[in-house]
Amino acid sequence: MATVSFFCNSCTDDDMPGSDINAVILPDVAYGADPLQKADIYLPANRTAAITKVVIMIHGGAWSVGDKTEFNAFVDTLKRRMPDYAVININYRLADGSNNLFPTQENDVKAAVEFIYSKRDEYNISDKFVLLGASAGAHLAMLQAYKYSDPVKIKAVVDFFGPSDMTAMYNDPAPFAPPSSIAGVVGGTPATHASLYQSSSPITFINAQSSPTIVFQGDADPLVQVSQSAAVRDKLTTAGIVNQFVLYPNGGHGDWNAATFSDAFDKTQAFLQATVQ
Repeated sequence: MATVSFFCNSCTDDDMPGSDINAVILPDVAYGADPLQKADIYLPANRTAAITKVVIMIHGGAWSVGDKTEFNAFVDTLKRRMPDYAVININYRLADGSNNLFPTQENDVKAAVEFIYSKRDEYNISDKFVLLGASAGAHLAMLQAYKYSDPVKIKAVVDFFGPSDMTAMYNDPAPFAPPSSIAGVVGGTPATHASLYQSSSPITFINAQSSPTIVFQGDADPLVQVSQSAAVRDKLTTAGIVNQFVLYPNGGHGDWNAATFSDAFDKTQAFLQATVQ
């Protein structure tokens, strides 16, 4: 699949953020002091603060590996399908042994959201924010959306097979997600770090004010149990929140064919058109 190749390294005045004329790409914009606290920012042509919605993308990698470049093809897909959206593709600090354990990643996503929100006037974008994540990135997207409403209430979440209950991830692991991998990023077990497991679980924070959410899950996922996604669906439904649950037969952990991804983005586009006004 194609990746974005143009970067605005020498923009003219008409190209700079705030213009309503040209599209702009700003690579590796710092939202914090750490080298990993960077975002690629794609601003569409003819953008305005009144109508230009924002989708923030959060990569996966078990909170310990991965990079925003893994989402480059998805950036292309979103820009083609939803050309009126600004697309923000972020990195965050990764857990590494005893460094950057939970809630570092949660804090970084919050900082990125706050940074983008603070740049609304400069970038000429609205406060209609959507979060899209895969795997660990979907966990972080849900956690931000359900846990925080300041400085902006997230309008919708797109969840590709994200963990929702960290205690259940530890106690009822998927075949290739041993409990040690969860303890390694949290810094202990549910017995030793009960409050952190709870505060790091998106499922904890779902209520009647939660963001509409579309959930994609493969029923043969070896890393995230179907029950993790089903729990999100069930709790959102009980809370009266608009949601859609899409289960792909024989689907693994994102190693899907082109037709499956095309279907997922068809459904994503329709869901956002219906819920983000």
